[in-house]
Amino acid sequence: MVRFLKPGKVVIVTSGRYAGRKAVIVKNTDQGEKAKGKRPYPHAVVVGISRYPRRVKIAMPKKKIAKRSTVKPFIKTYNYTHLFPTRYNLDIDFKTVNVLTDPAAKQKQQKSVKRALTRRYKTGKNRWFFTKLRF
Repeated sequence: MVRFLKPGKVVIVTSGRYAGRKAVIVKNTDQGEKAKGKRPYPHAVVVGISRYPRRVKIAMPKKKIAKRSTVKPFIKTYNYTHLFPTRYNLDIDFKTVNVLTDPAAKQKQQKSVKRALTRRYKTGKNRWFFTKLRF
């Protein structure tokens, strides 16, 4: 079987708190981990958008444009069955991203991911990824 859930692939989360949100696969494990306390199912670490940037008009002041252009990310591990792959890829480098339990390290990682996503949004590339799904 061809493995198409690879790092960089854009997916849509289909269950849980972030259902309907777009995310990018950072790391994937096709076989699962058999050790005790590990995930025995195929899974992937994803970085997604929890809160999308809002619409901006030319007439808005710069301060308001800056506030509306923010992106709130999430980092989470998902079972493959809860991910819906799309035809899109995103080429942002998230190699250092892991699911962390230490609050300080987690917050630092969230900020770096937020910076990377905001930078990509402001360049105007990958517009589809930064728009909210309408369904």
